Amino acid sequence: MARVKNVEAFCNNCNGIRKMEITGDFAANENKKWAKCKKCKQTTVIDFNLEERAAKVSLEGIENNSFKVYSPAASFEIGEAIYHKNWDDYGKVISKEILSDGNHSISVEFQKSGQKKLIESLTT
Repeated sequence: MARVKNVEAFCNNCNGIRKMEITGDFAANENKKWAKCKKCKQTTVIDFNLEERAAKVSLEGIENNSFKVYSPAASFEIGEAIYHKNWDDYGKVISKEILSDGNHSISVEFQKSGQKKLIESLTT
């Protein structure tokens, strides 16, 4: 019987960091794997190249520097400081990804809210 490997990763359905079971390889990319969320049982692709984002981002004093106000229609760069008006919170973009539905998302480490995923470059 094969040994099961579990990892902690962001679940797009649960909107949180969850324990996930690796279920298989993803097409021709050895750094991506299929994983099944232990909570909602939905399957998603995890990119293990993005695991360098696990290092804690320095958020000290970013409200005093230049920042961009978050909007779902705007585009952001990794490392860019942003301000989310609804949450009254400052953060830094730590990664970007293209979702399975073709939309773009960013992962942001906020001072108060912690790590969150937000939509970017949304067109109507």
